[in-house]
Amino acid sequence: MDAIEIRTLHKLLASPYRQQIELQHVLHQADYVTLRVRIREQTRFTIFDIDEPTARAWGRAMLEWADTLAQAGQVKAGEGK
Repeated sequence: MDAIEIRTLHKLLASPYRQQIELQHVLHQADYVTLRVRIREQTRFTIFDIDEPTARAWGRAMLEWADTLAQAGQVKAGEGK
C-alpha cells in the first residue's frame, strides 16, 4: 500500500449481525487523503478507500435513510447502535 499515515477516527459495531466497522483517515504518499472504511465480518474484511465527495454523498444518503425510518416511527433515535 502507499499509505504513509493511517489514523483511526471511529469504530462501530453494527447491529444485528455484529460487523465491526472502522473509519480511518489515510494520507497517501502521493499527498492525497482518503477515508478508509474497513468492515470485518467474522474473518472476512471489506475495505473501501473513498474521496471526500463520495464520503459526503454516502453520509447524506445514510442520514436520509435513517431520518426516513425515524419519521415513520420504525426506529427510535439511538437504536441500532
